Amino acid sequence: MNLKKLIHDFSELVMFKHSVFSLPFIFIAMLVASKLTYDSSWFGWKLLFLGTLAAVTARNFAMGINRYLDRDIDMLNPRTKKRPSVDGRISHTQMLIFIVVNALLFIVIAYYVNSLALQLSIPILAVLGLYTVFKRFSALAHIILGISLGLAPIAGVIAVTGDITLWSLYLALGVMFWVAGFDLLYSLQDMEFDKQNGLHSIPSKFGAKKTMWIARVFHILTILFWSLFVVNAGLGFWAQLSVFLSLIMLVYEHYIVNKDFTKIDKAFFTVNGYLGFMFIFFIFIEVY
Repeated sequence: MNLKKLIHDFSELVMFKHSVFSLPFIFIAMLVASKLTYDSSWFGWKLLFLGTLAAVTARNFAMGINRYLDRDIDMLNPRTKKRPSVDGRISHTQMLIFIVVNALLFIVIAYYVNSLALQLSIPILAVLGLYTVFKRFSALAHIILGISLGLAPIAGVIAVTGDITLWSLYLALGVMFWVAGFDLLYSLQDMEFDKQNGLHSIPSKFGAKKTMWIARVFHILTILFWSLFVVNAGLGFWAQLSVFLSLIMLVYEHYIVNKDFTKIDKAFFTVNGYLGFMFIFFIFIEVY
C-alpha cells in the first residue's frame, strides 16, 4: 500500500484545504477568551495543540460520515462521481475506520482540555453527523452545516475558560449564518440534480433567484451577529474593521456569483477562505 497516495486520497476525501473555514474562528474565540479572562492574549502551547487537533479530528469525522453515507448520491452526480469514496480509491472499511478513529481522538482530546469539553464531545459529534441525514428529508440541512461550523468558536471559549460566554454565542451565530449562506450559493451547482433525485435543498425547493435572496439575508445576519460579538466582547477598532471588511467581501462574493454561476467555486473557497484569515489577523492585532 502506498502510504503517501493513501494520505493524499484521504485529504481529497475530506477536502482538507476547506479547514480554513473553521480553524480561524476557534482561535479567534481562544484569543479573545484568554484576553478577557486572563488579560493575556496567549492561551498556551497546550491549548494551541489540542485546539488544532480537535478542529481537525471533528472535521475529519464530519466529512467522513458525509462521504460514507453519500456514496449512493455522489456516484450519480457528475460533479462528485470522481471522489475517492466513489471511485474505489478508498474502501468502505477504510472510511469506517477513519470515521471511528477521528471520533475517538476527538473525545480523548476533549478529555485533556477540560470536563465541560468532554461532556459536550459526544453531543457535538452527533450534530456534526446530522448534515448528511438532514438533506435527505429537509432543506434545513444548510442550517445544520452552519451550526456544525458555528460550534468552533464555542469550543474555543470552552477550551480556555471552561464556560460559554454571550459574545462567543454571537460569534458562533455569525459563523452559522455565514456558512449556511455560502453553502446556499455552493448548492446552486446541484440545483437540477437535487430536483431530479428527490434531495432537499433550498435551491431545489425555491429556485436560484429566491436562494440568492435567502443567502443575502443570512449574510446580513452574519454581519449583525459579528457586530454584536465585537460590542459584547468590548473590542475596538481592529475588530470593527474585521467586521467591515467581512461585509465588503461578502458583497463581492454575491456579486461574482450573481454575475456568473461558473464562479461559484471561486466565491466559495477563495473569498471565504480569505475572509477567515483576514478576520483572525485583525483580531490578533486587536488583542495584542
